[in-house]
Amino acid sequence: MKVWRGYRSHPGRRSKEEVQVYPLYVLYENGETFLIYCNLTHNNSTGLIGKLLGPLPMHPAAEDNYGYDACAILCLPCTPNILVIATQSGMLYHCVVLEGDEEEDQMASESWDLRCESLPSLYVFECVELELSLKLVTGDDIEQLQSDFSCPITLHKDPLCPTRYNCTHLAGVHSVGLTWVNELENFFSSDDEDKSALQELAAEQKCLVEHVLCTKPVPCSPPAPIKGFWIISDLSLGAAMICITDSFECIIRELLTTTRPVSPPLLCSNPDSSCVASPLRNFASGSFEQHIRNILRRTTTNPLLLRASDAVGAPPPQEYLQLLSRATQVFREEYILKQALAREEITRRVKLLESQKKKQMQDIVQCIAVKKVMREMAEVLADKFEDARDSQDDIMIRVKRILHSLNSKLPVLSDSEKDMKKELKCISEQLEDLGNSVKQVQKKSEYQQREIHEQESPRKKSISLSASQKKCVQSVLKEQSDRITEIVRKINDIRDHVNF
Repeated sequence: MKVWRGYRSHPGRRSKEEVQVYPLYVLYENGETFLIYCNLTHNNSTGLIGKLLGPLPMHPAAEDNYGYDACAILCLPCTPNILVIATQSGMLYHCVVLEGDEEEDQMASESWDLRCESLPSLYVFECVELELSLKLVTGDDIEQLQSDFSCPITLHKDPLCPTRYNCTHLAGVHSVGLTWVNELENFFSSDDEDKSALQELAAEQKCLVEHVLCTKPVPCSPPAPIKGFWIISDLSLGAAMICITDSFECIIRELLTTTRPVSPPLLCSNPDSSCVASPLRNFASGSFEQHIRNILRRTTTNPLLLRASDAVGAPPPQEYLQLLSRATQVFREEYILKQALAREEITRRVKLLESQKKKQMQDIVQCIAVKKVMREMAEVLADKFEDARDSQDDIMIRVKRILHSLNSKLPVLSDSEKDMKKELKCISEQLEDLGNSVKQVQKKSEYQQREIHEQESPRKKSISLSASQKKCVQSVLKEQSDRITEIVRKINDIRDHVNF
């Protein structure tokens, strides 16, 4: 399906709208392909809708235009579209429909209108030759007869898988599966412009051709085309084909499971972002397993052999022997040889894994020894750490002392030192007052002593004091002596504090 933007005339204005169109590809017998855009909703054709456009250019170009006996065309519902062109000689061309260059489009055909989009081109991605009749090892005459056999081929879409189609002709039925469609879609959806990746895809990913039914096993057999077929899906059989022969017999043939439609994701299959897949598991599932699958992939099959219902007589024994030889050769090449090759690959893989396991065991032993050495070194380092921490504590104490001594010797006083200085100044003033008081007390004491001596010496009289007077004088003197002693003690303490 393609969205075509065209113009539709209206009275007094010109409006642009989107018109949904469908591409219709027309194949001529000479191999040329034309394109018609069909509109199913609008009756009036606008622009190039309903006009024959082409022929579409094919790349790479061929002198014979890929044969002059084209007989059928089929468009697979892929993005981008894939056209299958069949010829009567049994050739199938898988073409990818892409937008072409503007210069090539202008030179391709004069019928192309420049108002429309660029003319699409057909890029032949793959060529396949069908084995219409079985190729037997015979003489030159019969080989020439086999090579000259041709018949019209009819292409049918597969109702189960969009990347598979079926071919019916006079000599039997073929089923073709395109395994590279998903890779091609991923290539076009990504921003990768590396052409080598596309060439590698074309070289590695080949389509699978399955010869389902052969109704002309030998050259002398008359053709016996089937009446019809259908594809069914069964849980036990898988994809299978039901064929109705010319004698109205029903035959069921299982199809290869290599080509199958993409299954919808399960509700429980959402990957957990917290779980990280092992790289070894990814390597095993994405590399070696796929490699074994590629080795065991069958490229040739033995079809079911049928004769025409109105055939008279049996083929000669020589042709039976040729059929048996061909079947044996196919089984040998597609089963025994490939299984032997897969066995060699698995044996080589096992030896490689055993050597890796041996190397990993050696690494484990070495890691255990290194772990033991590191544990011993950790114990030694722990002891050294304890000693270093004790030394650090001692050094910190010494540093604190040094900083304290440096701060004490600084010429600038701190606030506490200034407060202490004021307090000492007040104490010194108080000491001076106390010293003056002590001097006055001493002078008074001396004066009293002198007065006492003067009174006693001239008169020489003995002064007798009563007991109460003596007691009073003694208490006063004792009180004065205690006071003087206390003042002297305070003065000495202050001097000691100031000198420190």
